[in-house]
Amino acid sequence: MADKLPSYSAFWPYYLREHARPRTRMLHFFGTSLALLCLVLLIATGSWWWLPAALVAGYLFAWIGHFFVEHNRPATFTYPLWSLLSDFRMYGLWVSGRLGDELRRAGVSS
Repeated sequence: MADKLPSYSAFWPYYLREHARPRTRMLHFFGTSLALLCLVLLIATGSWWWLPAALVAGYLFAWIGHFFVEHNRPATFTYPLWSLLSDFRMYGLWVSGRLGDELRRAGVSS
């Protein structure tokens, strides 16, 4: 992708297409789940060590998916905030069972 995307509404379908393979999404969901668990543990224990653990868990599994499954460059490198927002959006759609429709709208055959 040579040009920067002008808006989040243009970014969202691009983000979904960058997560076309189910294994990539599975690794994202696993990492995001672990990151959320770490944040819950941070709140429950007050131990700030859970914050870097959350960051590592969230990004490690996502980047493994991109580099070794999807074979693309994570959008985080170009669009860090939109990517973070989109990861949680994708996670919420997955949890609610609505991700398939969203993937189809973006041109991804789930």
